[in-house]
Amino acid sequence: MSRIQFDFGALRLLPGELALLGVKRPLLVTDPGVRSAGLVERVLATLDGVRPPVFGDTPSNPTEAAAEAAMALHRAHGCDGVVALGGGSAIDLAKAVALLATHPGSLGDYGVRVGGSAGIGEIAPVLAIPTTAGTGAEVGRAATLTLSSGRKIACVSPRLIPRAAICDPELTLSLPPMMTAATGMDALSHGIESYLSTPVNPPAAAIALDCVERAGRWIERAVSHGDDREARWQMLMAALEGGLTFQKGLGAVHAAGHPLGALGYHHGTLNAILLPPVLRFNAQAVPEKIAHLKAALGLTPGEDLADWIEQLTRRIGLPARLSELGLDPALIPDLAEEASHEHLSATNPRPATAADYRGILDAAFR
Repeated sequence: MSRIQFDFGALRLLPGELALLGVKRPLLVTDPGVRSAGLVERVLATLDGVRPPVFGDTPSNPTEAAAEAAMALHRAHGCDGVVALGGGSAIDLAKAVALLATHPGSLGDYGVRVGGSAGIGEIAPVLAIPTTAGTGAEVGRAATLTLSSGRKIACVSPRLIPRAAICDPELTLSLPPMMTAATGMDALSHGIESYLSTPVNPPAAAIALDCVERAGRWIERAVSHGDDREARWQMLMAALEGGLTFQKGLGAVHAAGHPLGALGYHHGTLNAILLPPVLRFNAQAVPEKIAHLKAALGLTPGEDLADWIEQLTRRIGLPARLSELGLDPALIPDLAEEASHEHLSATNPRPATAADYRGILDAAFR
């Protein structure tokens, strides 16, 4: 269960939240972009002169090597908890550190595809402070990282959900337009894909629809007017809702996106590109749900949802094709095979084989 503080100015509650968790010696995990934006100093200023050790080298796609380096800092300073400051990468890395601090072995032992979830017990307390409005990792139960072997894994367990989250839209005001767009499409994709996923969870489905409506309405405003406080509040709430709906499941967008993400591409951008071909693939399986999504976005029954997503992606300045990212098309068969084995594929509303994923990726490339 996460304790969530949400609103402008919520950052000031950090000392009290750490006290409630019993954390006296936290490790602060963040990334170079957050540091250069001055947000680390804003966090430290709330701690009354306490200077926790800072691991500031989280890569854009978190790695096992980074987790081990952060863990070494955690151990050297005798830390008893982790504060994550950043987007999904920093938050996932913080979860990995908290897992390594309390469990034997390596991260690969706890991947969901090898049955590692059963071995995840209580981890060190994690408090997440998102600085982007996209991943929802501050309330998510997964940590996705790339192992030293180059393989991307997901560690999944309710015990990986941060014990507390401070969601302060003030921290997103400095997010550049392109990052606002990419992370915003991440949030929108979470709402869409979780709503379409196969598990029956009416509360999560209702939250997913609200996420879709909120993100669809405010994303363009947040991208074009980054200082719009209302737009920033709404997009951070959409991201939080997207993270909450993970409990219902995801699907082919994320199954195909994970092996691509291991190549270094931004997760939200990949989701934006993959959404249209996946929606076209799934449409025949869930026509009523597609109609509900169109209604939430204010589309008419005659409008095509996949086309609308593609046009939105273009309007906010993101690439709409994998070819625009420079992907080598020769990699597509192997990527499709990898996607077909992703655990998230199991909850896609239409079963997808490696051949189906190849078709999806080919369509996303052209």
